[in-house]
Formats: sequence, structure tokens, C-alpha cells
Amino acid sequence: MSGVTLENAVKRYGTAQVIHGVNLTIEDGEFCVFVGPSGCGKSTLLRMVAGLEETTDGVIRIGGRDVTHADPAKRGVAMVFQTYALYPHMTVEENMGFGLKMNGHPRAEIDEKVGEASRILKLDPYLKRKPKALSGGQRQRVAIGRAIVRGPDVFLFDEPLSNLDAELRVDMRVEIARLHKEIGATMIYVTHDQVEAMTLADKIVVLRGGHIEQVGRPMDLYRDPDNRFVAGFIGSPSMNFFQGIVNSGGVHAPALSEAPVSVKATLPAEGTKVIVGIRPQHLRIEAGGTGPELDLTESLGGVSYVYLNAANGERIVVEAREDDPLPSGGTVGLTFSAEDAMLFDAESEKRIR
Repeated sequence: MSGVTLENAVKRYGTAQVIHGVNLTIEDGEFCVFVGPSGCGKSTLLRMVAGLEETTDGVIRIGGRDVTHADPAKRGVAMVFQTYALYPHMTVEENMGFGLKMNGHPRAEIDEKVGEASRILKLDPYLKRKPKALSGGQRQRVAIGRAIVRGPDVFLFDEPLSNLDAELRVDMRVEIARLHKEIGATMIYVTHDQVEAMTLADKIVVLRGGHIEQVGRPMDLYRDPDNRFVAGFIGSPSMNFFQGIVNSGGVHAPALSEAPVSVKATLPAEGTKVIVGIRPQHLRIEAGGTGPELDLTESLGGVSYVYLNAANGERIVVEAREDDPLPSGGTVGLTFSAEDAMLFDAESEKRIR
């Protein structure tokens, strides 16, 4: 059993508190992704699990063992960093087996474990090469292979793909997902890229300012966010938000429609300020309307993104599919289904359901 539990975990640097009483359970074999903007505390939290950052208060358990103040080498974790940190004078084979060699493992055992990791990561053709003869993606696979060889209870990934170009990131995402499926180990993965989070995770932990905003399966967070921050962070392009006020006819959101709009939520009292959230793919454009003005269109082949400017300055993005008619200029109208609109309190930004 290699689940990870954080109980009221706190991290302070002097008087500055950066992790605020985090409570989290990661099940055995689960792929958990910490996601959030820069400075939200995701890497700090990961390093606390690894033992690279001291936990100020609270308890961290791995496989049921209290490892809060245990040495990193005794926690049963292996970490893959953003930088590959490979030994340039060693071959791929030597890099992957170096940790076991230093700990006095027999040569036959090292060869067996390196061979298995090489098979999983498709590194057999490169075992005799040195890092300078490898691409960025291959180097990152070697770094992951070094972690596999150690046979840890928990794998920790700290933004491992951020140094790769776009195509390699996609390829490595697939490799990491396949790796998790094959070995079934508990994995914790840090990224600021919500696309990586959505495609890799069994469970996503959305962080902001050292607090957990919401925890759940990717599509649960996408379809049912608890607040405006999560709604805006999960999903690409980001959700559109419209300032509104509740009146007798529904919600008056001038940037969205001149008439009051209907939403599938329990409306608060008349006069309450709210925010209406609608994802780009749920908006439809009606040419010749008197609403927002066309700014520009990005055509990407099967999908296009239409950028509009409302009279009050709010920016709107509409996703159009291949066969949807696109406006050529001027102002347009917007339509949507009430089931696709989300409502948030303007002050607290919490979801109104």
C-alpha cells in the first residue's frame, strides 16, 4: 500500500506562511495532479512530500507510515525534476543504474532493473549513448527510468515537461500516462498546464495561495466547479465571465444580452450582483445582432476561436466548429442554453447552484 495522506500540512518560511493547513488523501495507485498558477504552492507541497522541504506543522503519511520528518531517502519516493540532472559522462544505462550501484546492489540486479525500465520507456536503442546524443524527450525518459529503477512506493513529478517543445510535450504526456497504466504506482504530478492535468489525472488538486480550492476528477471539476477560480482555470480556452445583476426577469448581463437571461440556478434576491459563466463552446453567434463587436478570428482548421469585445469592455471568446458560419465584421448576437450557464456570487465568487 503506497497511498499518501496530508493532515493539516503547513509550511512557513519565517513569518510567511505559504501552505495553509492542507488536508488531502491520495489513494494507492492513483495519479494525482497538483495544478494552479505560479506561486500557488504546488511545488512546495510536492517537495514537502519528498522531504526536500521541512513540514512546519501537520503530518505526512506514505503507505500509512508517518514520514513527516523522515529523511528523503527513507520515504520510498523517487522524484523527476524539471531539469533532467543526468551525468554527462555516463551512458544512459549507467545513469539509470547509478543509484543502485551506489547503494551496493549486485550487478545482476542492476542490469535486470535497468533492462525492465528501458523496455517500459522504449530506451533499448539508446542505452550506450551519453546524454548529449539524446533529444530532450529522450533525456526526460532517462530521468524517469532512473526513478523506475529505484522501485519507489510513490513517483513525484515536478513540471517534468516544461522544458520540452509543444510536440514533445504531447508525446511525453502519452508516455507518462502509459507508464502509470503499466506499473500502477502512486504518482503525484505538478504542473501549471491545466491541459496536462485534465489528460493525465485520476484526481486533480487545484491550488491557489497555498490553499486547496477544489479536489476531484478532471471532468467533475470541469462540469461542476465550486467557484469562479476553478471554473476559469480548468478548461481551454477559459470560461467567459459576464457581470450581471438579478432582476425579476432573470439575470441582466449587458455584455451577454440586452434582455434578461435565464440560468439553471437558484437565483438570489433581486438586485444581487452575480457573475454568469459560459464556456466558449456553449456560445453561438448570430450575425447581424446588436451585441458585442467582432475583434478577430483564429482559424485552426477543425475549430476556430472568435474574439469579441462587449460595449462595457468585457472580452468574449466563442468556439466555432468547422461548419459554423463565422462573422466577417461588425456586431453580433449571442445565444446559449440555460443549462450551460453557471452562476457565481460577485463578492465571494462561490458557485450559486
